[in-house]
Amino acid sequence: MRNNLTQLPSYRFCCLSLWIFFIEMAMPQNTTIPVKVGVVLDMDTWLGKMGLSCISMALSDFYASHEHYKTRLIPKIRDSKRDVVGAAAAALYLLQNEEVQAIIGPASSLQANFVIGLGDKAHVPIISFSATSPSLSSLRSQYFVRATLNDSAQVPAIKALVQAFGWRQVVLIYLDNEYGNGVIPYLADALQEIDTRISYRSVIHPLATNDQILEELYKLMTMPTRVFIVHIFTPIGPRLFARANEIGMMEEGYVWILTDGLTDILSTLDPSVIDSMQGVLGVKPHVPRSKELESFKIRWKREIQQEYPTNESFELNIFGLWAYDAACGLAMALEKLGATNFSFQKSNISRNSTDLDTVGVSLIGPNILQSLLNTRFRGLSGDFQIVNRQLHSSAFQVVNVIGKGERGVGFWTPENGTVRKLDSTSKPNLGTIVWPGESPSVPKGWVLPTNGKKLRIGVPVGTGYSEFVKVTRDPSSNATEITGFSIAVFDAVIAALPYAVPYEYIPFEAPDGKPAGDYNDLIYQVYLQKYDAVVGDTTILANRSLYVDFTLPYTESGVSMVVPIIDRRRKNAWVFLKPLTWDLWVTSSCFFVFIGFVIWVLEHRVNKDFRGPCSHQVGTIFWFSFSTLVFAQKERIVSNLARIVMIIWFFVVLILTQTYTASLTSMLTVQQLNPTITDINELIKKGERVGCQNGSFIREFLIESMKFDESKLLTYESPEELDELFSNKSSKGGIAAAFDEIPYMKIFLAKYCSKYTAVGPTYKFDGFGFVFPKGSPLVADVSREVLNVTEGGKMLQFEKAWFGQTPSCPELTSSVSSNRIGLNSFWGLFLIAGVTSFVALITCITIFLYENREALINLNPPSSMWRKIKAMTTRFDDKDLRSHTFRKSDQLPDKRHQGQGCSYSLTSYTNCPPSPSSLLIPTHGNFAFLCERGTLSSRHGDPVSPNRPMSPHILFEYELANINHEPINNMPCPKTLSKA
Repeated sequence: MRNNLTQLPSYRFCCLSLWIFFIEMAMPQNTTIPVKVGVVLDMDTWLGKMGLSCISMALSDFYASHEHYKTRLIPKIRDSKRDVVGAAAAALYLLQNEEVQAIIGPASSLQANFVIGLGDKAHVPIISFSATSPSLSSLRSQYFVRATLNDSAQVPAIKALVQAFGWRQVVLIYLDNEYGNGVIPYLADALQEIDTRISYRSVIHPLATNDQILEELYKLMTMPTRVFIVHIFTPIGPRLFARANEIGMMEEGYVWILTDGLTDILSTLDPSVIDSMQGVLGVKPHVPRSKELESFKIRWKREIQQEYPTNESFELNIFGLWAYDAACGLAMALEKLGATNFSFQKSNISRNSTDLDTVGVSLIGPNILQSLLNTRFRGLSGDFQIVNRQLHSSAFQVVNVIGKGERGVGFWTPENGTVRKLDSTSKPNLGTIVWPGESPSVPKGWVLPTNGKKLRIGVPVGTGYSEFVKVTRDPSSNATEITGFSIAVFDAVIAALPYAVPYEYIPFEAPDGKPAGDYNDLIYQVYLQKYDAVVGDTTILANRSLYVDFTLPYTESGVSMVVPIIDRRRKNAWVFLKPLTWDLWVTSSCFFVFIGFVIWVLEHRVNKDFRGPCSHQVGTIFWFSFSTLVFAQKERIVSNLARIVMIIWFFVVLILTQTYTASLTSMLTVQQLNPTITDINELIKKGERVGCQNGSFIREFLIESMKFDESKLLTYESPEELDELFSNKSSKGGIAAAFDEIPYMKIFLAKYCSKYTAVGPTYKFDGFGFVFPKGSPLVADVSREVLNVTEGGKMLQFEKAWFGQTPSCPELTSSVSSNRIGLNSFWGLFLIAGVTSFVALITCITIFLYENREALINLNPPSSMWRKIKAMTTRFDDKDLRSHTFRKSDQLPDKRHQGQGCSYSLTSYTNCPPSPSSLLIPTHGNFAFLCERGTLSSRHGDPVSPNRPMSPHILFEYELANINHEPINNMPCPKTLSKA
């Protein structure tokens, strides 16, 4: 409940009751239907008196403007006496004796808890305009209607306010009662959504004394958080701020945010209290301005002063407006029902019945409830609309306490968030805010503890890579000096902060000076609050971030593998085979043979250079194709198809030879520093030993993620020890490879870059970062300055100072690439050459078959396919005398004239020189025929004219007979043919 406990004389209640009685008597009884409605309020509090006056004015105004309505709401008023039992007794009396159809009230959430149960039993709506606790919603009451906003409705507005200014930690101050505890779970969940941590919950008893309040405030002063969200009401609220102002908690750097419990009544507070609240922010429900509202305020002020002339500090607040609207809404809902039976059904009363058993059941109660839930109108507080049995939330106003009162700086709406003006589509923002201490700048929301202690910064001890953190002691003075790259970066970051941060470095060591644990142990000390931070070469890991916070990394990230290197330049007798991969060698060889065969097919019948004995032709194929490597071929090309194929092939050979030459030259002249191992799986498969830094997380990474055998892992402390492990090799108790983070690898390779190299892949990690407690406000500011330092020239200075000038070494994180050229680089060229050659080959064969189609068609039917193929092959082996290459050199006929008769060989009819496939072989009598002179001449040509060829199909039959050693029947020939 949010109320003002300002007490007034109780006899004033009699005057209000008498005034309501006169209203009831003045109603025209013959035309209206009276409906009794109960009112249960704390009559000795300002909230009760204001609520009752607003209800009375609401009924008067409503029926004055709706004289024709048939129903008249008759209030039956009972005092709850600021007590839970009193509220329950008042409600029970109204239900038993007055049989009211609805009850407006009670005032507090604690009182409403029991009254709601009575309403459910009697089926009577309970309408409260001031019970705001969210816990009432969990009662699941059907007859409870909240004509006010739930306290949780303001939580999104407070969350948006905290998020707008980027505060990461807040302190909650609330009362230890139903009102205070109800909203805290909702507020905690909302802040968690924006990653804002509640660092402390300050619970104040409602009856706390000023000394108890001071004690709690002093405790808050020692904490770093300076953002306070206050959820309390009067009278303890003004006393809290008066004490805070006295001890200096209203000065610059503090942030105070009020919930609507105090913000709603700022105008009613004493001026001295307002002076102690300068710079405070608050949220409250937005009440739109209207002429009706201004008129009501004037009338209400006049009437309340008439009732209480001695008190001039009374101010109307939002609860009075909600009481006015609730009464109007109930009256409107009753009128919608019209003339009906507003009566109770009596319960059966037995001898052992209690007072609760005597409560009847309203016959019209469910209808009244449904009518009220469906009522919509524009009230003094805004739109009156009941959603989920509570008043619908629209907008909240953000106010700033300045001067003698409050000033609006913006609004929050569910649709637009924080805005300067309502119905604005501009960028979300707020007006100018004057913060505590009259500061115009936004407080950062935290400070270092005011107890005078420095931040305790833990640093690792005994690390082998002292370039990052180095702890040295002066034997004479026993003073400790801590230096290193990580220390230099942290010092630069803290110096760049806009505020001073005192700190001291504390080595994480045992009494004997040795490390007190590994890096996980060191980081865990921050969680245990032994250290306030950790500075060093600490890697950002997911499992570590569960209990600490890391800043942004200040080094490179990743884990890489380091292996020895060997110079393979000109130390291999077969190095000339290395430029090309085996698949490219095989493919190139096959294409050389294939191109030679294609050229032979295209040139065999028309080119003397591609003819001769079988062994000679095979040699020509291989010689011609491979001689194109150096363009030393002597055979001329006469076929256009062959020329096209050779043009494409020359281009392929040119690219291939140039690439091979460049790669081989690189291998023979450029220093080849090849890693001994390039594949991690090879290490695991061979069971090689590998190294990792002692105390590093990499050991667990290799065992759990990479599945290395734990017995194969050796640890080292320094770069020198790692070099020694590499020198022994894996077979002699050493290692074959080492895994470490890139910053360490840079230092190691800077010393031994001529012997080792880093090979991929690189496993991603987040690098080195500074460690702070979970939720520390320093994380954001330090991370921001880390970016400024790493992006500037200071980082280069730190690296040169602590790592020295890095010699020219192979790139760290890059895998050693292979100089070998594969088939993937040439498959396009081979595809073009292959397609071109294949098309030329098909074209040549097609032309040959087309030219000999008649001989193939006229072949004797008994001939088999195999005989046809052999015949065509034999035919293909002959010269093509029609080619221009044979027209001058091969036109001499084989003829002899002997008087009336001539001696002819079959060669004269074919116009071809004798060849191994000639039809006339001297050892076979079947290949010579004696015919009468004139027969062959008359049918197939003039035998005296040797230049006239024999018909192709007859020649083909001769050839076929020659192949199969069969006689040729019915073969016409000259009458006189001498024996060849």
